[in-house]
Amino acid sequence: MQYGICHLSIVPLREAPINESELVTQVFYGEHFKVLEERVHWSKIRVAFDNYEAWINNKQFQRIEENYFLKLEKAPLKLSTDIITYIINEHQHLMPVPFGAVLNSLSHFNHNYEGQFTSGEKPKNKLIETALLYLNTPHCWGGKTPLGIDCSGFTQMVYKLNGYKLFRNAAQQATQGEALSFIEETQAGDLAFFDNNEGVINHVGIIMENNYIIHVDGKVRIDRIDHSGIFNIELRKHTHKLRVIKKVI
Repeated sequence: MQYGICHLSIVPLREAPINESELVTQVFYGEHFKVLEERVHWSKIRVAFDNYEAWINNKQFQRIEENYFLKLEKAPLKLSTDIITYIINEHQHLMPVPFGAVLNSLSHFNHNYEGQFTSGEKPKNKLIETALLYLNTPHCWGGKTPLGIDCSGFTQMVYKLNGYKLFRNAAQQATQGEALSFIEETQAGDLAFFDNNEGVINHVGIIMENNYIIHVDGKVRIDRIDHSGIFNIELRKHTHKLRVIKKVI
């Protein structure tokens, strides 16, 4: 088994090993992973944080030894909390890193960072505070940053920044936690999942107080939620059909 780590700001992971393939997610500076398959220009990887598998360009990561991979596995995550900040790399050049970049490998890279960071689990009431930092971020399929994000990337990053693990896509996240029967049972920070006409879960958002939800629909936005689903305040109609509400923490 081979291992790798992202040494650049934000690197795209793709469905297939070509640049034209669909962006399915991203890895940030400092994220580590297993290399499952190697080709001349691409490698298929499994991200350590959420076990998501996709293809990465070989020029956009560094190899690491198994013992360092295992060391990273055991260490609590240290995450950047500046929306966009900079590190100073080994060449004394500035390199931007995004909100949620992993800072555990600064000494490994011989990089310097003087920005804000977080580590460890936070109280559940901090989830909404974090979620609001993404407000008005445009939708980007496969995105996970304040410059572009999708619905499950949004929920995953909000939970991650507060010390909790979610899987990468909405259907996977829906397998986590405890199902709640009624909206009245929810607390701010619980997850609401929505399905399409075929019954496939394809959307997720974070419950707020007083029957509001923050989610990604064109952008990160706040709408009403009821037993039918999400009611878009601007369109004056329901846009997403409620499937289940889960209490993860």
